[in-house]
Amino acid sequence: MSDQSPSGLTHVRADGTAHMVDVSAKPVTAREASAAGRVLLSPAAVAALRDGTVPKGDALAVARIAGIQAVKRTPELVPLAHPVAVHAVTVDLTVTDDGVDLVATVRTADRTGIEMEALTAVAVGALALVDMVKAVDKHARITDVRVTAKSGGRSGDWREAGWAG
Repeated sequence: MSDQSPSGLTHVRADGTAHMVDVSAKPVTAREASAAGRVLLSPAAVAALRDGTVPKGDALAVARIAGIQAVKRTPELVPLAHPVAVHAVTVDLTVTDDGVDLVATVRTADRTGIEMEALTAVAVGALALVDMVKAVDKHARITDVRVTAKSGGRSGDWREAGWAG
């Protein structure tokens, strides 16, 4: 059975079934991916973050640690993601006038990319932040989660237009 569909989708076999791609023949290369997202918040929630008065405690620290922890659990959450050796993770949170910007960067030396790990860090970090501020803002909204840059591997380097990350 062919490992690739006629459409060129790597995770779909010719018969239409999903499968994990075999990366065993690919070389180990240094790889990095960054992702970003936002949590839109009320002025009261932004003020609580800036003043350190979030009832549950240090929301930014909890979100950062949640994002880092999530990177290590990505293959358990994303069914066709390969387990990769994670060598470095940064999760940065910046409080803005209308919420919090999250940026995660993940590094590895492995046979497959690390974009899913960067996305998972941002998504779970944002979820943890919402959990931490929900007593202050029941309408917090996660937006704009996306890959912003990647490097390494066969497809080379890519950066979102205008991304300075």
